[in-house]
Amino acid sequence: MNNGADIAARRLRRAAQAILAGATLALAGEGALAVPSSQPIAPWFAAPAAPPVAAPPVAARPAAKRAAPPADCGVTPDGFSAWLQGFRQEAEIDGVPPAVIDSALSNVAYDPDVISHDRRQGSFGQDFDTFAAKRVTAYRVRKGRQMLLAYAEPLEKIERRFGVPGPVLVAIWGLESEFGAGVGNYPTFNALATLAYDCRRADQFREELVDALKLVARGDMQPEEMHGAWAGEIGQTQFMPSAYLKYATSADGGEIADLVGNSGDALASTANFLKSKGWKRGQGFHEGEPNFAALLEWNAAPVYAKTIVLFADRLAEGEGAVQ
Repeated sequence: MNNGADIAARRLRRAAQAILAGATLALAGEGALAVPSSQPIAPWFAAPAAPPVAAPPVAARPAAKRAAPPADCGVTPDGFSAWLQGFRQEAEIDGVPPAVIDSALSNVAYDPDVISHDRRQGSFGQDFDTFAAKRVTAYRVRKGRQMLLAYAEPLEKIERRFGVPGPVLVAIWGLESEFGAGVGNYPTFNALATLAYDCRRADQFREELVDALKLVARGDMQPEEMHGAWAGEIGQTQFMPSAYLKYATSADGGEIADLVGNSGDALASTANFLKSKGWKRGQGFHEGEPNFAALLEWNAAPVYAKTIVLFADRLAEGEGAVQ
């Protein structure tokens, strides 16, 4: 990465070269228009002067080769190490302490399995019936109703605080991590660094990688504790690091939240996210109703948002109307 001094020096050199080139052209122009006083002027009837003999062309000197800078992104693992070194400097400029960068990125490696997952995301293209049938299963509905009972007290407090009903939160919980049983085993920094280097969505995941470093700097967790989904989601409801930074909150309203090990904190943080995205207390959340838009903020795929709705309705059967 070039620093400001290098850039300024190059600009000064270019300016000096431009001035010198301009002066040379100006002098050449004056010679073409004026005849020096020491040279006699030929009469109009004189024979034309012989044309000047052209000098043989001078072979151009080959330009010195410069080492190519590290690629800004890549599609193979070859440039990953060089890219990572550049990213470390960017993260420090973004305010991440060098000690945090070292602790989180020293052993980071490119993970081709993450790229394989990224390239085969076809499920969101399925029709709703097919998509939902694989996810709103009899087992999940039964398990989800058990969770509604087991977490009745914290869910009631969360609804009073944020306005999001328990069945919606438990539906998201079940879909994202099987109610906390499947938070994922991918090392978060490997996953995020791989996707930040990959050219498909590099800018998006560089921001997430910086935010993951900021989570460590803030003291939320240590790098070795950060495991999750292949795309870098963390915790029982699968927050990206940027969302974790903004919306993580404890079930009792405290400042310290654990979205990995504490189910109540994960549910409260999910409700906080939805409220921040426009969830309206007491309004419906089916497609076409006010709160459906907030579900699309959770996941932009309509088929996923509609599956949350179906799951929440199934969980709430026998408990009265779901709002």
